[in-house]
Formats: sequence, C-alpha cells, structure tokens
Amino acid sequence: MRRSDEKPAVTLSAKVEPAGVVHHSFSSLFRVTLFRHFLAFLTALALLFSSVATAASFFALNTGDLKAELADARADKRMGILVFFEQEGCPGCRHMKEHILNRRDVQDYYGRHFVSLAVDINGSVPLRDFNGRDSTEKGYAQSTRIRATPTFVFHDLAGREIVRIVGPLQTPEEFLLLGQFVSSGAYKTRTFAQYKLDKPTLKGS
Repeated sequence: MRRSDEKPAVTLSAKVEPAGVVHHSFSSLFRVTLFRHFLAFLTALALLFSSVATAASFFALNTGDLKAELADARADKRMGILVFFEQEGCPGCRHMKEHILNRRDVQDYYGRHFVSLAVDINGSVPLRDFNGRDSTEKGYAQSTRIRATPTFVFHDLAGREIVRIVGPLQTPEEFLLLGQFVSSGAYKTRTFAQYKLDKPTLKGS
C-alpha cells in the first residue's frame, strides 16, 4: 500500500532498437552510397563514349566506293568530297578528333558542303577510287602519295583533287576557315596561308 504523500516511482526505460533494425539502416546507407558511385561511373563512361561517337559522326559511312560517293555528293548538292587520311597512333589525328571534329558547329558546316570520309593509310579494307579502280585503303593512299597523317584532300564533283593540307589544324576556327576556303572557291586564286591573312577567324555558319 502506497501513502498519499509518497511520490510515485519513476520508471526509466530505454527504447532499444532490435539489432536487425540497426543493421538494416547501415546496409541501406551503404547501398545508396554504392549506387551513387555507380551512377557517377556510368555518367563518366557515357561522356567518354559520347565524345568518341561524336567525333566519328563527322564522317559519312564509307561504302568503299569513292566513285559512288561522288555521285551521292552531286545528288545532295554538296561542293565535293573531303578525304581524311589517318593511321593508328597518330597524335595529330587524335587532336583533330578530340578537339575539332567532335564539335557540332564544325560538323554542321562540313556536313552542308562536303561528304567527309576517313581512310586508314595502312588499312586492308577494299576501296574503289574515283576512277572506278579497285584497291585497298593502303593502296589508294600510296597511289595518291600520302606521306604523313593527318592529310586532308578535297575533291571537286568531278573527282579532281583541288586542295591538300598536310598536318592537323590547330583550332576549330582554323578548320572552319579551311572549309570556307574550299567551298567559296578561294582556292582557285590563292593559297590557304594567304586566305588566312585575309580572314583570320570564322564562326560556324
């Protein structure tokens, strides 16, 4: 029996979470952290492959028939064909792909004016030249006297070589200027070096 002036006893009870609940919370946090790192990895991987894919999209699909490509260029009302000679391990080729050919303004400009094709100077892939002669990429490169990479060779709609540039262009603006130099017909009266003195920059248009 408790007296009226007796204070009730205070009962202290600590709420103890079951061990399983604590373990579950830790596991959830670990899984969330791991998932975030995985998403970051996928994002970085996607950016890497998108860069490569974007650079590759500068070029038209090479059918292995330059004469047929020429006919398509005429039908599409392009100015001509650009052949980009490259090889594995070429620093200048890598520079062009990583810093210039992957730009949308460059792709848009060249896509409107030229059919652009890539040719491996050591490649064994069959290739028919502008005159209909069957060869390989390597044979074609040798027949056109390609000595270094990258080399850019522009051809008019008759298949004639009109401009050849050896070595990488340094900036997107310079490469756009090269496209304008050819498409405007300025190559008929001056060199590219002279043209650059007259028009030092060009934005994609």
